[in-house]
Amino acid sequence: MRSLYIDGAWRDSASDEALDVIDPATEQVIDTVPAGSPEDVDAAVEAAAAAFAAWAGLTPGQRVTHLSKAHELFSARLEEIAGILTRDMGAPAVFSRKVQAGLPALMFKTYIDLVEESGEELFGGTRLGNSLVVREPIGVVGAITPWNYPLHQIVLKVVPALLAGNTVVLKPSEVAPLSAYALAEVFHEAGLPPGVFNLVSGTGPVVGEALAAHPRVDMVSFTGSTRAGVRVSQVAAETVKKVALELGGKSPNVILPGADLVQAVKRGVADVMRNTGQSCNALTRMLVHRDSYEEAVALAAQAAAKYAPGDPADETTRMGPLVSAAQLERVRSYIGLGVEEGARLVAGGAEPVEGRDRGYYVAPTVFADVRNDMRIAQEEIFGPVLVLIPYGTEDEAVAIANDTVYGLNAAVWAGDAEQGLAVARRLRAGQIELNGGAYNPRAPFGGYKRSGNGREAGLPGLEEFCEVKSVQL
Repeated sequence: MRSLYIDGAWRDSASDEALDVIDPATEQVIDTVPAGSPEDVDAAVEAAAAAFAAWAGLTPGQRVTHLSKAHELFSARLEEIAGILTRDMGAPAVFSRKVQAGLPALMFKTYIDLVEESGEELFGGTRLGNSLVVREPIGVVGAITPWNYPLHQIVLKVVPALLAGNTVVLKPSEVAPLSAYALAEVFHEAGLPPGVFNLVSGTGPVVGEALAAHPRVDMVSFTGSTRAGVRVSQVAAETVKKVALELGGKSPNVILPGADLVQAVKRGVADVMRNTGQSCNALTRMLVHRDSYEEAVALAAQAAAKYAPGDPADETTRMGPLVSAAQLERVRSYIGLGVEEGARLVAGGAEPVEGRDRGYYVAPTVFADVRNDMRIAQEEIFGPVLVLIPYGTEDEAVAIANDTVYGLNAAVWAGDAEQGLAVARRLRAGQIELNGGAYNPRAPFGGYKRSGNGREAGLPGLEEFCEVKSVQL
């Protein structure tokens, strides 16, 4: 069994319990990690608190030097880390290299660049009349991260928190924890001072709640389900600490008349099937004008058929298994619910995938004739399931798009860019993709409504881990 990383050293957990790590493609146990205890959290938080003053006292440039060394070591292990992610959570090999490992490497470097470019202004203070307004580290940050993009979500929290001068205790997902261990090894090899970064594996109800409730934790940054985010907020409220939440989504993809329908549908289906649908920002509701609706349905079914589930180790595989047996059961139950609700199943279904006797595989699934009040249109399924909803007018499309408790992501496809931008401005979501606009690692990411609060990435992602102080001169 692996160990915990606390105060610059690997140590045994105070708990004797262990958690199996299962390869979702084979259903075989590939590793075990400690099921940490509140005592482990205490030890990690105390180490982080003891290390805070010295780490916060470094200049931004000195912290950049530490993190640049870690990034160099991380980059040297990128291929190995990608392989870990393929086994850990079933991501196809190509996707692991480009996204599951490649995107964290990009974000790691982007944060370093931002501090090098803006650190003096960001942390040194700005004059406002007779006041000097400065940003300072919050203190000890508890980072609680999910399994769907396990390393990416860790980097989005840990790297900016450290660069801002905070110390960190990380609780990675117990479902896919192995890339977190790889990052801890990188930090250790880079010579990060003891206590600056700590890792405690375990379950949410035990380790996660102990971390959120701890009186010496000054901030909790959580990514996961809305239900779990609510619980983290409730537990953290007892000590009035800052809480940043990146939660669920049920994101609309609005295709306007005049848009390139073939391209819009193809890209929309690809977005939903990415990571086997296990993306909080997946564009799972496709809204199409009635005049083009049946054509869009046929195009979506054809596109989905190209994502046949396969062995994630195979370089040709585009879609791997779901992450766990529990997730497979969840997705299958929602597909069955969609049929019961009266939606038209035009691709996929809940039946076992042919030729896949082992592994948590589900077919890419498309529903047509979906009303926005159906549960498959309102609830986050977190699997490769797309629903198509018809609309008649632009106002109706906007109303349907916004008729959700979530507000994480959205997309607009339009033949006229100005019209598309006008619609995008009307959508209640934290980020909008217009005509397939490219990902920007410097742009902030986060949600409206029950998709959370706070922002990750870009300068807002750094500022999230800062207190603001004004000094009247």
